[in-house]
Amino acid sequence: MTTAGTGFPLHVTRHLAITWDYRCPFARNAHEHAVAALRGGADLEIRFVPFSLGQVHVTEGEPSVWDEPAKDTGLLALQAGVVVRDRFPERFLDAHEALFAARHDHGRQLQEEAVVREALEQAGVDAGAVLEEIASGATLSQVQKEHEAVATSHHVWGVPTFMAGDAAVFVRVMDRPQGDATRGTATIERVYDLLTGWPELNEFKHTTIKR
Repeated sequence: MTTAGTGFPLHVTRHLAITWDYRCPFARNAHEHAVAALRGGADLEIRFVPFSLGQVHVTEGEPSVWDEPAKDTGLLALQAGVVVRDRFPERFLDAHEALFAARHDHGRQLQEEAVVREALEQAGVDAGAVLEEIASGATLSQVQKEHEAVATSHHVWGVPTFMAGDAAVFVRVMDRPQGDATRGTATIERVYDLLTGWPELNEFKHTTIKR
């Protein structure tokens, strides 16, 4: 049985991964759609993959952000998101939204520990435990491992990149779901279905942006 007019099957779980860096506004948009969809019970399995925009922009010959993490403005929050994802998964969606909001809704600086701590606490997360885990150095290694894995396997260079199987696509979603699960689900499913069902579409970009 298929969805009318699309050729895509009904009630089949869509498995995908999406990269993020909390500094990117388009990552914020896409991940808010994903969060709204998951909260609404959408038939999706999403793997959230950290990806450092700071590392992508390191000049050749300069130290990597893995070697000098304190110089990158996004790594503290990115590590915090990974710790919550792995150690406190039941709080991840809340913390994920809170960290994006700290940067894009409130204009806070994510390299400041107090800002990250406040966002985590607002999401009901033990911020002390998260920051202690980051201080051990293990989380930085995990972020590097996941970043380099998708850079190699899927040639990822930015966020948000959607991945399904061996296919990957960089996407700019212009709107926010405002907590609407139906809207969030439709957005993520459309991206997934284009990614997996119409790989011949390589680029689709409006010449102007409606405000």
